Amino acid sequence: MKKHNAGDGPAIIKKYANRRLYNTETSSYITLEHLAAMTREGRDFKVVDAKSEEDITHNILTQIIMEEESRGETMLPVNFLRQLISMYGDSMGAMVPGYLEASMDSFRRNQLQFKSAVEGAFANSPFAELAKQNMAMFEAATQAFKPGAAKPADAAAATPSSKDDEIAALKAELGRLNEKIEKLGD
Repeated sequence: MKKHNAGDGPAIIKKYANRRLYNTETSSYITLEHLAAMTREGRDFKVVDAKSEEDITHNILTQIIMEEESRGETMLPVNFLRQLISMYGDSMGAMVPGYLEASMDSFRRNQLQFKSAVEGAFANSPFAELAKQNMAMFEAATQAFKPGAAKPADAAAATPSSKDDEIAALKAELGRLNEKIEKLGD
């Protein structure tokens, strides 16, 4: 039988009656964990029954999900599973696979954007300014509590009313940042 190279299409995995999985591409026996890793790497594969040549990829992928879910790090909430089960036999059930696939495709497309947004939260958002202000306030507070620390020239000349003005300005800025955060949450 012809070996499938990475560029030739999906790797063909044969499942034998003894439950062993054989990767015809690498000429080696593999496990469900190997198939899960291949999936995570974006490597396409097709699992066929060694005897009947029937495509059993769906069953194997479902088995991998069951294995992953049983390890304690569940991704499928109970309510989702109940709703999914209730759709079997429903007149709208035929639409569910397409809907779920489209939803997952959309999620995957947005995943990189979401990841970039989360990673860059302190670099490209209102959180950056808030973080800078918090660091400045923290540094000022630590300087104030250091024994014998020299006070800045303008701090020595500051009057209580200027401190009140500074606090009012900080409160106003915090209010503006909270508004931006709320808009981002919408």
